[in-house]
Amino acid sequence: MTAPLQVDTTLLDPGLRTTYATEGWLPVRRDGDVVDVAVSAPVTPRRRARIEAAIGAPIRETEVAQSAIVGVLTDRFSAEFADQAADGLYRIDPVLSARAVLSRSQKVVGVILLVVVLACAVVWPLPTLIALIAVASAVFLASTLFKFVVALRGSRYDLVAHVSKGDIAQLKDEELPIYTVLVPVFREARIVGRLVENLGRLDYPAEKLEILILVEEEDDETRDAIAVSDPPANFTVVTIPKGSPQTKPRACNVGLEVARGEYLVIYDAEDAPEPDQLKKTLIAFSRADPSVVVMQAALNYFNARENILTRMFSLEYSYWFDYMLTGLDVRDLPIPLGGTSNHFRTGALRELGGWDPYNVTEDADLGIRASALGYRVGVVDSTTMEEATSHMGIFIGQRSRWIKGYMQTALVHARRPFALIREIGFRRFAAFALLIAGTPLTFLGVIPFTALTIVSFVFPWFDASAAFPPVVLWLCLLNFLIGNALMVYLNMMGPYKRGAFWLVGWAVLNPVYWLLHSAASYKALWQLITKPHYWQKTEHGLSTFVLEEEPASVPQ
Repeated sequence: MTAPLQVDTTLLDPGLRTTYATEGWLPVRRDGDVVDVAVSAPVTPRRRARIEAAIGAPIRETEVAQSAIVGVLTDRFSAEFADQAADGLYRIDPVLSARAVLSRSQKVVGVILLVVVLACAVVWPLPTLIALIAVASAVFLASTLFKFVVALRGSRYDLVAHVSKGDIAQLKDEELPIYTVLVPVFREARIVGRLVENLGRLDYPAEKLEILILVEEEDDETRDAIAVSDPPANFTVVTIPKGSPQTKPRACNVGLEVARGEYLVIYDAEDAPEPDQLKKTLIAFSRADPSVVVMQAALNYFNARENILTRMFSLEYSYWFDYMLTGLDVRDLPIPLGGTSNHFRTGALRELGGWDPYNVTEDADLGIRASALGYRVGVVDSTTMEEATSHMGIFIGQRSRWIKGYMQTALVHARRPFALIREIGFRRFAAFALLIAGTPLTFLGVIPFTALTIVSFVFPWFDASAAFPPVVLWLCLLNFLIGNALMVYLNMMGPYKRGAFWLVGWAVLNPVYWLLHSAASYKALWQLITKPHYWQKTEHGLSTFVLEEEPASVPQ
C-alpha cells in the first residue's frame, strides 16, 4: 500500500479538492517563497503555469502515486466529500432528488385520493372493488403489451455498436484517453481476489487506466482483503466517509469527484467484463452522435446453469439487454440504465449531477434524467458476466430494492409531469410511465390476479360472474393467459441471439418467476413507506460456479 503523504493541510483549499484529484497534484509544504507540490504525472510547462496560478507561488514538484493524493484528500475533506455525495443533486434541483419520497403536492393529492377511495368503498363497496380491479387490469395489460411490442421491435434491428478486432488493433496506446473504473464494494472480502483478477484482464494501458475501489469507511475487512490481494499500482482504494444514506450511488458520487478519466465506467465487485470492453466502447463513442453520453454493455451470468432461479435470471437479462434495450433505442425512448457496465462521458455525467444517493435504483433514474436533457444511451457489443443470485431470500431482497427504486423514480418524475412532457415529449413520457411506473404496478397485481383466477376455476361455488361485470372478468382472464403467454414468449426469445438454446424451455416457468417478483413488490412498497432509502445489500460470492473462460460477445 502507498505510504501516506505528509502534508501541511493549511495549504489545502476545500474548493479545489476536485481539481487536486482530477489534475493529480497537491501542495504539501511551503519552503520560503516556493511551494513543494506532489504530482502524479510529469509536469509540462503549461501544467506548471496552471498549478502556480492556482497556488499563487512558484512550485517545486515531487512525483508520488495518485492513490497518495486521493488518500490525503478523502481524509482531510471527508466532511465535504460526504456532504456533496449525499446532497449535491438535491442542492442543484430538489425536485429531481428522491430525498423526500413525496412532494407537498403529491402528499395533498395522495391524501385526497385515499379519502375518496375509502369513502367510495364504504358507500359503494362492490362497485369500488370492480373499478379498482378494472383499472389495475388495464395497467397490467398495457405495461405487458408495451414491453412485448418494444422487444419485438428490437428483435428486428441490430443497433448495437459493433466493433471488430481490426478496429481495436488500429488504436494506439499513446493516443488513448484516461479511463476511470469505479467499483463500489461493501463487505465483499470473500471476492476481492476475483475482483482484482477480473479487472486485471482489462486490455488497456495501465498508466491510463484508473481503477477506484470505493470502500466504506467502517469496512476494514474488505480494505484488508484488498491489501492482501496485492493489486497493481493503478488500483486506488478510495475511503467513502461515513454518512447517510449509505448507498452505492453515494459511494459512486465520491468516486466521480476524484475521477481523472475522460470516460468512466461502473463495475460491481463480482463483474467479469470482456478484456477489450473499454476499447470497444471508445470506438463506439467515436462513431456515435455527440448526444450519446452513455454506452451500455450487455450483462449476463456465468452461473446460469446453477439452479432454476439462475436460469430464470439469465432468460430475463438476455431478452432485456439483447432485445428490449434495442427496441427502446430504435424508438428513441428513455432507457433505464443497468446498475453496472454503463460507460459515461465523464463531463456529461457531472453535468447531470451524478447519481441520486437517495434513489435505490439510481441507474434507472439517471437514464430518465439524461433523456430529459436530450442525451441518448447507446449499446455496445460487449458483455459483462455477473453472478446471478441463487438463493431465494437474497433474490427477494435484491428485487425488492430494484422495484422500490422504480417506485421512487416514478414518484420523483411525476412531481412535474407537464414539465417532463415538454422536455421529452408525450410519446417518451408514456413510455416512461408504462416502463418505470407500470413495472411495479404490474408486479403488485400478479398475486391478486392469480388468486382471483385460481379461485374462479378451482371453487365452483364462487360465481364471479354474479359479482363482477363480464368485461372485468375477461380483462382479468386476458391478463392471466395473454399477459403470461407474452412474457413466456419474450423470455423464450432471449437465448436465441447468444445461442443458449438449452435455456428456452425454462421460460414456461415465467409465471412462477413473476409471483416471486410480486412478493418482492409488496416488500418494496412496505419499505418505500417505512425506510425508503434503505439499501438492501445483495450478497455475492455464494455461487459454486466460477467463470472458467473469458466472456463472449453476442455472435455477429
